[in-house]
Amino acid sequence: MEMAEKTWKPAEKTLPPATAGATFLGARVVEGGVDFCVTAPYASAVELCVFPTDAPLAPETRYQMNLHDGGCWSAFLPGAGVGTFYGYRVDGEWNPARGLSYNPFKLLLDPYGRGLAGTAQHHFAVFAHEVDPKTFEPAANPPRRCTMDSAPYQARSVVIDNHFPVAEHPRRSWNETVVYELHVKGYTKNLPGVPEELRGTYAGLAHPATIAHFKKLGITAIELLPIHAKWDEPFLVDKGLTNYWGYNTLSYFTPEPSYATAAAQAAGAQAILDEVRGMVSILHQNGIEVLLDVVYNHTCEGGTYGPAVSWRGFGQTMYYRHTNTHPRHMINDTGCGNTVNFDEARVIQMTLDSLRYWSEEIGVDGFRFDLAVTLGRFADGFTPKHPFFMAVAADPVLKQQKLIAEPWDIGPGGWQTGNFPLPWSEWNDRFRDTIRSFWLADFANLERGWNTQGPNDLATRISGSIDFFGETLGHWRRTRSSVNFVTAHDGFTLCDLTSFNHKMNHANLENNRDGSSENRSWNHGIEGLTATYSEENGHDIDDGLFDAIRFARFRSMRNIMATLMISAGTPMITAGDEFARTQNGNNNAYCQDSPISWVNWDLSDSQQHLLESVQYLIHLRAQHQVFRPVYFCNGLVAEGDVIPGLAWFTAAGQPMHDEFWHSSEHRLLQMLRSGKPHNDADLLVVFNATLNEGTVALPEGRGKHYRLVFDSSWRVPSEGGVSADFADLSGCEVFAPGDESQIEPQSLQIFLTVG
Repeated sequence: MEMAEKTWKPAEKTLPPATAGATFLGARVVEGGVDFCVTAPYASAVELCVFPTDAPLAPETRYQMNLHDGGCWSAFLPGAGVGTFYGYRVDGEWNPARGLSYNPFKLLLDPYGRGLAGTAQHHFAVFAHEVDPKTFEPAANPPRRCTMDSAPYQARSVVIDNHFPVAEHPRRSWNETVVYELHVKGYTKNLPGVPEELRGTYAGLAHPATIAHFKKLGITAIELLPIHAKWDEPFLVDKGLTNYWGYNTLSYFTPEPSYATAAAQAAGAQAILDEVRGMVSILHQNGIEVLLDVVYNHTCEGGTYGPAVSWRGFGQTMYYRHTNTHPRHMINDTGCGNTVNFDEARVIQMTLDSLRYWSEEIGVDGFRFDLAVTLGRFADGFTPKHPFFMAVAADPVLKQQKLIAEPWDIGPGGWQTGNFPLPWSEWNDRFRDTIRSFWLADFANLERGWNTQGPNDLATRISGSIDFFGETLGHWRRTRSSVNFVTAHDGFTLCDLTSFNHKMNHANLENNRDGSSENRSWNHGIEGLTATYSEENGHDIDDGLFDAIRFARFRSMRNIMATLMISAGTPMITAGDEFARTQNGNNNAYCQDSPISWVNWDLSDSQQHLLESVQYLIHLRAQHQVFRPVYFCNGLVAEGDVIPGLAWFTAAGQPMHDEFWHSSEHRLLQMLRSGKPHNDADLLVVFNATLNEGTVALPEGRGKHYRLVFDSSWRVPSEGGVSADFADLSGCEVFAPGDESQIEPQSLQIFLTVG
């Protein structure tokens, strides 16, 4: 390693300021060249570095930039255009104790860079301070400035432009939205009908075979796991693994290059961006919205002694939250080493600019914000009145987008479900936990002969979780504020929830210590998918018993999917759950770019049957507004109606009394939701969350007959008389008010009134 006494020789060439001054951050093609502008308020000098190619050892031309008010630095490079490779070097005070670590020997990516070329390497040269080449730990205390040039080990920013329009936003209402969470690569990696060269790519998501499944399933919006450019953590690289999910952002403006087709990657950053925009456009033309999972809470630069590849080099104390007493020490409210500092106006500006760029230039329709509590933090904690939230609500572009918060982080007061302001919606973890418990974990307890919970929490969650989402900051919210989900990328798949009591994360090479051990799952008596031997029972499992367990598992999956579809709020499905995709018990597959995570489209008969059932449930929800009320029900009889907006009944058809709600004796119950406010039929749902067959007396309601349109004991809808296209329900059984209906154990039935 070169020694620290080496001095930096500033660039001798100087460029004129950007043609528009410091009004636009990033690189923008203008008449006659390119404007460049970055912010580095405490730097003494900033240099624009231009390369003829993206080769690691390509020669570099450096230019001095011009300082503007507010700490912005700009330059106009005549003759430059799309495809120009560039980076920055920033000089300033070296004082790590104060959080100042400027180092012009380090080539930095543009925090606003729209394109990326090459790959940043995990090499000791990319650290601003001297480190041990093997461990990357600081080589001295206090840290010494490293004078080795990082350019040969660093990626390059690339100038791009947009030259074709993206199709208009579909603007699907929240009320009709069904979100479908997927991974760009894993979803089409093995999808039949998608050409080999398009599998696992942005283009593959826009292929007719992929869109055909979206449409057949009935989802309205796909939510993509992060597609911002990413950088794998060193500890994963050392194990031969990758950050497959992508929650380790390298650029907030650049799409991840590895998800583009080989042809686009070979053609360069502009072609990669064009593929992304083309994907969005084609999905829009098919009525499908595109939501992005975005990670503005931390970056890939790690903790206090992490590398300097972008933001850190422009101003560590500006971009990252630090302790008050020791400015060099980073606060870690994210569990990822650093926490982006939303106390800073420049950080809020960067985030808003990034969101607007993806909304207007790329054309996406909304965002799911990872660890969104971090974005609303001041030094003294979270507030729903944070300037970032106010800016989003007032922004003419962003306020039209679908905005979804993951309402927690690991910092103090980090659980904030229900506390985000309008126009936000939020992941409802209480819905997830309640539905898992009611249909799975509680049954494991019942089989052991233990007591378990009554239906109180279930009723609250199905009704939209008014206890969390009814009011925030004095404003009444609607049911869509609750994004209801039972599974997500993080955790067991739906199939694994019903097949494993214990996580199986050995492939992650962390001795199965990673991932949650609190899954509220139930294996239905046998651990795993193909077990023929039970260690608990000590004997082989015969085929008949295993077939019965398999049927019970699929019935549980149908219970959960049906509950999701009749619940007030916005449903989210994890890709593959509609046909029982498994990860073989891995509940933390973040590092598994392998068949563990890739969707397997080779479906068994049981999987095909589940797929048909889920398609039908989504179809019912789309056809009947009563499945998806916009407003919270208050249980009163509205003007012009004769039954309450929402009512709950015992198995005997009598109203539920207060003392019944917490009793496990009333896990056989009925919910009646009035269709009058929706110009729809009334919805009756019967829950039998017991181990025994049950009989219910259907409530009087408004005196109309009930048609049984779904029973989770049906393997496929046609078993109940539903037509193949789901349009004709005349073959379904009809009951009069007061009639008795039989319901299997561990089952759910859905009725709609007739006439």
